[in-house]
Amino acid sequence: MSNNAPFKYDIVGSFLRPEHLKQARSEFAEGKINYEELKKVEDKAIIDLIEKQKAVGLQVITDGEFRRSSWHLDFMWAFNGVGHAKTKTGIPFHGEPALIDDTFLTSKLSVENHPFVEHFKFVKQYEEEGRVARQTIPAPAQFLFQMITAGNQESTKAIYKNEEDLIQDIANGYKKVINELYEAGCRNIQFDDCTWGVCVDPNACLILGTDEAGLQKVIDKLLKINNLAIEGKPEDLVITTHICRGNFHSTWACQGGYGPVAEDLFQNENVDAFYLEFDDERSGNFEPLKYLAEDKKVVLGLITTKSPLLEDKETIINRIKEASKYVPLDRLYLSPQCGFASTEEGNKITEEEQWAKLRLIQEIAKEVWN
Repeated sequence: MSNNAPFKYDIVGSFLRPEHLKQARSEFAEGKINYEELKKVEDKAIIDLIEKQKAVGLQVITDGEFRRSSWHLDFMWAFNGVGHAKTKTGIPFHGEPALIDDTFLTSKLSVENHPFVEHFKFVKQYEEEGRVARQTIPAPAQFLFQMITAGNQESTKAIYKNEEDLIQDIANGYKKVINELYEAGCRNIQFDDCTWGVCVDPNACLILGTDEAGLQKVIDKLLKINNLAIEGKPEDLVITTHICRGNFHSTWACQGGYGPVAEDLFQNENVDAFYLEFDDERSGNFEPLKYLAEDKKVVLGLITTKSPLLEDKETIINRIKEASKYVPLDRLYLSPQCGFASTEEGNKITEEEQWAKLRLIQEIAKEVWN
């Protein structure tokens, strides 16, 4: 049994927030309760969640991202030089806009005492033999992407005339946070990255306002910043990445198979494993996995978190066999395609359905890998 990620039976990290936690966060935002009162509710909700993760047999534990409003923005807001404001338009998703705060630069970037380090320490104390605490954070590429989107381009250019300086500052900030997490005892970090989902979308050039040559430059840039942040990491720190096409309230943002980025990404991003979405036709087939470097692993996200419908066990086992034509079975793993609640709204699924999906993954993993 491996004592670090990926695990044959794995997760992506976020869980549905219980109603009383949502209520407390809402009361805190309205000034009805203070931070200490909110923290008490968060702490208890996280302890309950960790007990449930252990009860369902997971080898990895997380705080479910219970202290965040979204999977990525809260991490960015903790950097000096990042501001945010209530959005008027949100981000277009298939079916409804994701009404998450507009997030932008206000000055040059730096970071001290990132709150996620304390969040990690809280989970760390519940580690035990054969179980590891994981810290999920948005990928450096996601941070860069946020600051160079169409709505932010001008304000970012006013602060960073040279984009290379921005890339360096983000990478240096990440190195600092990664180092602090490591010193706090963290040995398992997962980057979450939607930028590749944009790059594989049939409308990628339109979305990014560029042509094919420009798209390749974007791909090179995203790869560069992720690898810069990982550079010089401690040998026993496992860093993995989850590649996503958007996950908000059971809706999605992008579609397209991994083909357009597979060779660059699967060969050259210096992570230990890729958590990949394969839960529906939007993700394409397994063929791009043939580009996977021999020292890397793939966690197949074959169970969807977007729908309450429980998958058929034999269908999933057959899909794992299909994927094993491209990557040997011993380098394949199984998880949901994404978290259950990338934002505090959560997906349209109940807690019982959430745990039923995890029990199914465990059952399949036992059958396929003993």
